[in-house]
Parts: sequence; structure tokens; C-alpha cells
Amino acid sequence: MIDKLVHRHKSLLSLVIFLSFFPTPGLSANSTTLPKVVNIGALFTFNSTIGRVAKVAISSAVNDVNNDSTVLNGTKLVVEMQDTKCDGFDGIIQALQFMEKDVVAILGPQSSVIAHVIAHLANELQVPLLSFSATDPTLTSLEYPFVIQTTQSDLFQMTAIVDLIDYYQWKQVVAIYLDDDFGRNGIAALGDKLADRRLKISDRAGIRPGSDRSDITDLLVKLALVESRVIVLHADLGSGLLVFSVANYLGMMSEGYVWIVTDWLSAYLDSILPADEGLMDMIQGVITLRQHIPNSQKKRALVSNWGKLVERENATENIRLNTYGLHAYDTVWLIARALDAYFTNDGSISFSADPKLKRPKNDNGSLHLEAMSVFDGGKMLLDNIQNVSFTGVTGLVQYNDERHLIKPAYDIINIIGTGFRVIGFWSNYSGLSVVSPETLYTRPPNKTWSNQQLHPVIWPGGDTKIPRGWTFAYNGRELRIGVPNRVSYREFVTESRTTGMVSGFCIDVFVAAVNFLPYPVSYSFVPFGNGKENPSYSGLVQEVVSNELDGAVGDISIVTNRTRVADFTQPYVGSGLVVLVPMKRQKSDSWAFLQPFTLSMWGITGVFFLFVGVVVWILEHRINEDFRGPPKKQLITVLWFSFSTLFFSHKENTVSILGRAVLIIWLFVVLIIQSSYTASLTSILTVQQISTTIHGIEDLQRTDDPIGFQVGSFTENYLVEELGISRSRLKALGTVEAYAEALELGPHHGGVAAIVDERPYVDLFVSTQCNFTIVGSEFTKSGWGFAFPRDSELAIDLSTAILKLSENGDLQRIHNKWFTRSTCSTQTDLLEANHLEFSSFSGLFLICGLACLLALVIYFVILLIQFYKQAHEDETDASSSGSSRLRTPRRSIRGFLSFVDNKDESVNGTPRKSQTDNLSSNGLDIEN
Repeated sequence: MIDKLVHRHKSLLSLVIFLSFFPTPGLSANSTTLPKVVNIGALFTFNSTIGRVAKVAISSAVNDVNNDSTVLNGTKLVVEMQDTKCDGFDGIIQALQFMEKDVVAILGPQSSVIAHVIAHLANELQVPLLSFSATDPTLTSLEYPFVIQTTQSDLFQMTAIVDLIDYYQWKQVVAIYLDDDFGRNGIAALGDKLADRRLKISDRAGIRPGSDRSDITDLLVKLALVESRVIVLHADLGSGLLVFSVANYLGMMSEGYVWIVTDWLSAYLDSILPADEGLMDMIQGVITLRQHIPNSQKKRALVSNWGKLVERENATENIRLNTYGLHAYDTVWLIARALDAYFTNDGSISFSADPKLKRPKNDNGSLHLEAMSVFDGGKMLLDNIQNVSFTGVTGLVQYNDERHLIKPAYDIINIIGTGFRVIGFWSNYSGLSVVSPETLYTRPPNKTWSNQQLHPVIWPGGDTKIPRGWTFAYNGRELRIGVPNRVSYREFVTESRTTGMVSGFCIDVFVAAVNFLPYPVSYSFVPFGNGKENPSYSGLVQEVVSNELDGAVGDISIVTNRTRVADFTQPYVGSGLVVLVPMKRQKSDSWAFLQPFTLSMWGITGVFFLFVGVVVWILEHRINEDFRGPPKKQLITVLWFSFSTLFFSHKENTVSILGRAVLIIWLFVVLIIQSSYTASLTSILTVQQISTTIHGIEDLQRTDDPIGFQVGSFTENYLVEELGISRSRLKALGTVEAYAEALELGPHHGGVAAIVDERPYVDLFVSTQCNFTIVGSEFTKSGWGFAFPRDSELAIDLSTAILKLSENGDLQRIHNKWFTRSTCSTQTDLLEANHLEFSSFSGLFLICGLACLLALVIYFVILLIQFYKQAHEDETDASSSGSSRLRTPRRSIRGFLSFVDNKDESVNGTPRKSQTDNLSSNGLDIEN
């Protein structure tokens, strides 16, 4: 673009011949006194929407400045206006003429194209250009230091448009623009901002300056055939209105379309309202932007006085004030305040000759390049302009470090009926909002998605529902949907060899999802593959990428390298790689009866058997003949009683309440343990066992055994590239029969040790092949989806439809139609049976242990009471008989142990069957 400008600027050398008749001006002498007059120029098109308003606004501002004694201290500001007539050539000539006069600044130019051209001249002669309407975002201070935009750059307008597009969740747009610097650079900024949000411009259509209705018609006819229905129009007034006229004729202002127009339209409507009814009918439902001007006393005063100002300028038309007129008014005040600061800092108006423009000695021609002079105080005035800060009719006028006006904001306008409605605001501070920017500036900035809001919109065609933003545009042809022509696992997708019809689980899911779409889709299935072996699924996706196919449907795994080049729908089947191994029924181990319990479980169970036996012996020893006798007999009794409870065959009766309570709890624990043991042992003795040492992908990585994979799947590349398995170990298998044969042969007889494949295939395989099973868990997580070209809106809508299928149960019903439950389906679960561990019974053992301890505590408390009572009686008897020998021994530990070991005399000679009755007569004995 710069090269084109340089080429264009070279033509300026020929234009200076117009200056040959200009006299060489004398250089102004520096003076400490303020000049009586300061001259500035103004370049714009008088007979344009912006120009007509700007002419009145500039004249009014100059008059107000000269009547304000606080500005310029008596120096009169004089503005000379020149009409560029919407012509770049005229604009250049007028600029050159200004440069040979004593102008210290130029207001304008109105056009961004002319601004690009004369900006180089301004840089050379150091004359600031203050443009109130050139919004080209490439007019930066870095490249054009003497060009100052006193209006908002299109950089912010395009950001606002992108926020709109993102707010309504459209993914791509069509850009129609004027094919000049202004249009191209604005749309380039739009494209950059869209890319930041992962959005894009799908089609660009440039309008050549001066295009007629036929040219516009050809352009829009082509755009009517594209997919996107969101159109951004960035043009000038003449081209823009012609686009709308043709769009109405072609039916492109109907329901489903979205038109977003830059602020040229709002500026025009502000200037002419009430507008012609035909014009308003032509732009119904359009969204346009307008630079936001806060309401203020200064603005209201200017608006209320506008009619008188127009009459004073002898304007022949009823001109209304628009935003560019307000900026033009403030631009005059901006240069006035900058000059005031310039003079305050001892600046003077002086010019000097530019050495580069000096006439050669031997040049006798009439070309007077020396007529153009350099403004000596240009850089100083430029700094004063950049540092000015004041409140004008447009609000706060102040520049940031990048020389953009601070706090950029726009009104979002919806054209309705004979007027328009503001549906919200955009600001660089908080994004989209229904609250005015002035209110938002008093709050912390918030650009979160939940904070973005707009009022409802009436779209083209009168629809209030947010348009989808795209439609099919295939010129009446059907979508060509590729499907894999499989030779194995044909339940997923298959082509009938007789009828050529395509069917299967994946096909049914796709058809059901398409039926959920809110619009009709015409399609035909195109088999992919030779029908002799499973095709390459990466090759199928590549056909979609190269636009040979419009989409791909089938059991297509969503993997990283495919998502880089194509878009996928929401997965309709969860998937992941698993390991498939053979299994066979093996003879039971001679020590299999030990397998139900872990070693710790066996040990703790044995300890508890002995512990409970000892506790019951303690509780029954004093009152129960079955638990008395010589030490050897008592030891045998304890052991026999403990382990006979396992079979509930103990012959010893318990007579104490505490003993019976402990025994009841223990027998309950034994019952649970016995039942669990029996069930686990039965499973171990009957279930088939895996006949390989491979229990997961880690074991395969450690061995050198061959591994099988399915032909055409991504598994081969994953095993090699991600897991580092040698490709020489991998063996391609194409059919279910090949799977079974390879696994049965094994790694040492030409087969494989295991097969790595996706879970849905393996589940289908083991549902009919009961001699094989899955080991380990899925070591990848993915899914199956339908593939479409990048940025396909159909992929998004089908994803929504798949979610609906899942929510209403249709997806499960389709699955049940194609896949039935098999008797082999529970085999894997049986193989995963674990040994019974102590943790499974820890609660039971805890209850039993606490019960035993509580019973022992109660028992010994009662014994201590009886012991001290008996000792007291013995001492009383001994005192009455005059003997004290027994007093000390009776209270000793040995005495207590002897007391515990002695049989309770109250039960001596009592038959076993009536012991309970006799014990009941003694309260203390009952509690024993």
C-alpha cells in the first residue's frame, strides 16, 4: 500500500507547475509581540453531508473563538476554506496553495485518501493537519506525525463491530467496502480484530470508486451465493445508498440477513431527518454506529442555536447538525487553545525556506518550488496540540500516548420505521452496555461476557429473533457427505452391496441430528474406500479439507491432527484406546481356598477367634462347669470353643448375660464372614482366567511382543509417535475373524499378544467373542464426531442437535437398535473380582471388639465389688474369732486372682439345666 502511495506522490511533482505564477513570500520576522492575525486553512468538500455541516460549524467556532477574550489574547483567528469537490486532485492543489501562504495549520482534509497524500507534504513543511472526518486507522502518529485525527479512529469503530458480532455469536461475516485507502484499511482493521476472537471475514467485496448500479448488482449477486448472511458495509454515502437500493431489489434485505453499517449512515440520517420514506423503507432493520457525544450544556446550546447559524451562512438547504459537525466545531477550539499555549510559550509565526525545494542554479524554468516554506514553530505547535485538554461540545477533548482521543464510544442504532432507536452503547472502557458510557466511567471497568447487554433488535424482514447469520449457499446442489466403506464392524456404517444404500449406527445418528435442524439440508452419501479393506480415516478427513467432500459421517475419531485442519461436531460416542487380550478357563489352584481373603484378613480373623474365646472363658469361668477344670483342659476348651463357633457347633453353653451378649455379636460377625468367603471362593473357582501376563498398555510397552491394530485407524500412529512403540511390532488386522485368529495364535505362533483398538469396536467384539476380554483402563479419551470444513456453521448446529438427541433419549434408542446386550458382557466384571480385604469388614470387627472390652470392664467391676465385700466379711469373722492372719492376704492381688479362679459357691451342686434359674435369685450373679 505504501508503494502505491509513493508512486502517487511522485505525480505531485508535476502539480507544482500550478505554482509557477506564485510570488515568493517574504519571511516573517520574529517578534515578541503577538500577531494580529493567525491564518489557518480548511480543506473539505462543500457539497457533501459532512462538508455542509462542517462549513457552518467551523464558521461558528471561529466567531466564538474571536469573541472569547480568554483565548488568543486579542489575536484574530482567520480560517480560509477551500472546496476539494470530492476530488483527490483538487484536494492536492488546494493543499499546495495553502502551503505557500502563511497558514500554521490546516483543518481537514475530509477524505482519508487525500489525507494520505498531503500528509507527506505536511510532514516536510511541518504544518499540522487536524482532520475532523478522516477516520482511516493507518493515519498513525508514527508514520504521519503531523496528521492529527480530531475524531475517533475507525480502529475503535471496527472493535465495536467485532464486539457486536461476538455478542450475537456469529462466526464469520461478509465485508463490502469502498476500494480505496479508507475502505481497505478500515476492513483490514476489522479482519485483525475478528481474528483476535477466532472469527473471520469469509468474503470481501470492494466497490471501485465511481461504480454504477450494474457494477453493484454484479457484486451483490455473487455475495448472495455465499454462506454468511452477516454483512458489514464500510463505504461512502453515494456507494452505500446504491448498495442498499440493489440489495432491496435482490431480496437481500429480507429475513435472515444482518446488515451492520459504519457511521457514514448515521451521520447522513442525523443531517436529513425526517428522511424520505423511500429511503427509510430501504434500510429497515439495519444496525449502524454513531460516535457517542455525551449530552452537555455546551452541546445543547449549539444545537438550539444551529438554525440561526445555518441562516447566517446563507445555506440553501435545511442542514441538521451531526457528529462530524460537532467534531469540526471542537477542532477549531483545539487549534485555538493550542495556539494560545504556543504564544504563551513565546512562540512566533515565522517561515523559512526548505533547502530541498531550492531552485537549481541552471533552472530557468517557471517552476517555483521555493514558494513553499517550512513553518518554523510547527513541531512546537504540534506538541501544544497533543497536550491540549478541554471540555468541548463533544465532551472531554484529550489525547493519549498513541494520539487517539481518550474514551472512545459509539451509539448502537437500529433503523426502525421512519426513524431509529438506540439499542445500546459501546465503549472501549466496558464494551457493550445499555447504560451510557458516562455512567460506566464512574464504575470499575467490566468487559466480562455476562456484563455485555443490548436492547432487542428488529432485524431486516421485521424478525425479532436473532438471525442465525448463515445459510446454505450451494446453488441448489446436494451436500456430498463422505462415509467410510468398512469391511469390519459394519454395524457402525456399511454400504449395501446390492442396493448401494448406506446404513448403520453412525448414519442413523446423523439423520436424526439433521432432522433436528431448524432448516432443510439436502445431502447424499458418498462411500469412501475400495470395499476390500477399511479406508484411511485421515484420508477421508483430508477429502473434506480439500473440498472434495462437504462433510464426513461415520465412526471418525476426533484426534488432534484432524482438528487442526477440520471442524468436528460434538462427540456422539465416547471413545478411547483399550487393550484386548485372550482368556481361557484354567484348572483351579490347589490352594484356591485361601484366595478369598488377603493375608491380613486371615490373620485378623484368626486373632479375633482366639480373642473372643478368651473373653467368653473369662466371663464364664466362675459360674460355668464347662469352662472349669485343670489348666490343660481349660486351654483345649477355649481353643475348641473359639473355632467351633465358625460352624455354630460349639457344645459349651453360656450362662451369663455378658457371655451370651458377646457370643451373639460374634456369631453375627462369623455369619457375615462365612457368607462372603463362600461367595468369593465360588467366583474364583468358576471364573475364566486371563491367559497372558499383559494387564494394560504399560505391560505392552515393556515387552517386544507383536501388537495388533485395526486397519485405517489412528491407532498405529498413536502407538508409534506417542508411546514410542516400534512400528515393526505392529500388525494390521482388518476383520473380526482376523482379530480372533491373531489372539488365539499368540505372539509366538504368528499372532499377537494383544490388540489395541477403540473401545466401541472392542465392546462390540467381546459381546460375541467370549474368549477375549479388555484389560486395564482406557489410556486415551476421545470421541467420534462428524467432520466438516473449517468454520462450518453446520458443524455447530449439528452439535446442538446431537446434544438434544442425547437429552431426549433418542441417541440411546439408536444405540439399542444396533447393539444388543450379550451374555459375554459380564465376563469382564467377573474377572475384576478382588480379594476380600480387612477394610471391608473393619466395622464388624470394631463392633465385636468394643463389645468384648465393654463386657470385660463390666465383669471386672462386678468382681471387684464382690471381692471387697467378701474380704470385709472375712475380716469381720476373723476379728470376732480373735485372728488377724487372713486380713492382709485377702486384700492382696494374689487373693483377688484366687477369688477369680474359685467357683462361685452359690452355684455349687446346681444342675446345668437349672443354673440360670438359681443365678437369677442372686442379683450380683445375674450380672456376672
